[in-house]
Amino acid sequence: MAHANLEKGELIVQVKQQIALANAQEMLSKMTDKCFKKCINKPGKALDNSEQRCITQCMDRFLDTWNLVSRTYGNRLQREQVKQMSTESELN
Repeated sequence: MAHANLEKGELIVQVKQQIALANAQEMLSKMTDKCFKKCINKPGKALDNSEQRCITQCMDRFLDTWNLVSRTYGNRLQREQVKQMSTESELN
């Protein structure tokens, strides 16, 4: 029985890691698409200085926003879990 619980725990960890990787890949893809569309008017062999600045600022802004949304969502989930645990304890 303990062996099955260990395997289940390992599987959960692996699934969480795969979800985190998929989220990171999605974020990178969206950031690349949005910043390219915003900053690159005429694709060429190299980025000029203004394109480089625009890309850097766009990526920074995108990551700041992503982090803010992630923190806010995490806080909301925590509040909901506390609320749910409180409700369950009142019922018991």
